[in-house]
Amino acid sequence: MQTLITGGTGFVGQHLARAIPGAVITGRSREKIHRVLPGHPTRIWSMDRPPDPGLLDGIDTVVHLAGESIFHGRWTRAKKERIRESRVLTTRHLVRAMATASPGPRLLLCASAVGIYGDRNDEPLAETSPPGNDFLATVCREWEAEALRARECGVRVVLLRLGVVLGRDGGALAQMLPPFRLGLGGRLGSGNQYMAWIHILDLCRIIQTALQDESLHGPLNAVAPTPVTNRVFTRALARAVRRPAILPVPAPLLRLILGEFATVLLASQRAVPEALAQHGFTFHLPDIDTALADLLCQG
Repeated sequence: MQTLITGGTGFVGQHLARAIPGAVITGRSREKIHRVLPGHPTRIWSMDRPPDPGLLDGIDTVVHLAGESIFHGRWTRAKKERIRESRVLTTRHLVRAMATASPGPRLLLCASAVGIYGDRNDEPLAETSPPGNDFLATVCREWEAEALRARECGVRVVLLRLGVVLGRDGGALAQMLPPFRLGLGGRLGSGNQYMAWIHILDLCRIIQTALQDESLHGPLNAVAPTPVTNRVFTRALARAVRRPAILPVPAPLLRLILGEFATVLLASQRAVPEALAQHGFTFHLPDIDTALADLLCQG
């Protein structure tokens, strides 16, 4: 099986590429790919336009992780358009290329996010739960709709609805660790909003399972089975670094500093991995204390 990974130089992509020896990495810069993932075969695609016909030559499966970061910079009109186009338009280009490839890939694993559910308080959210209607939920709905078009040409499609991915070398945890280690951490807003999360190693195992198990298709909440509130997460991280967490950030201040992006940090998504449970998937790091201990004992 030959796997192509878009967004392979990102945080999740790097971990996945190392878990799949020989995976083909696509991106804008061959030099960057070789620097970040030496030894992996590369193919160039700028992703803002249709790929060259040879992009999918010999490719059986595609893991599509590319997308503009939602975390860096205020959500100006231009930033929001980049967020949308880097997911919706890029996926459209990719699926059209898959439809014309001969032979084409048999499987598309496309990243999505639990943000599709919107702000849902403490409601448990399975894959069958209806979507929300805020900006991120709308982007996710459009994103998934483009990916699902691949089914029209006989491709199995898996939609990976990601929560907060925890890893020491990137993602949200890497940004949170410095203030928490200085004792400057604290809950965001009320702290009652639920946070669906996943350890990076379990996420890679989920993706590898989806690559191999042909019965998996459609949306998968790629999250740990124990979502926690922001208050619980804050206390767990403070315990893990042996520092107090006594500096809460009020919601109005978050909105003042971050603008519309603050809604992401204050939204509550109590997503649970119902589809994975039905398929018998076992998490190695299912609770937040175990996950943080594993990550923070690595030096």
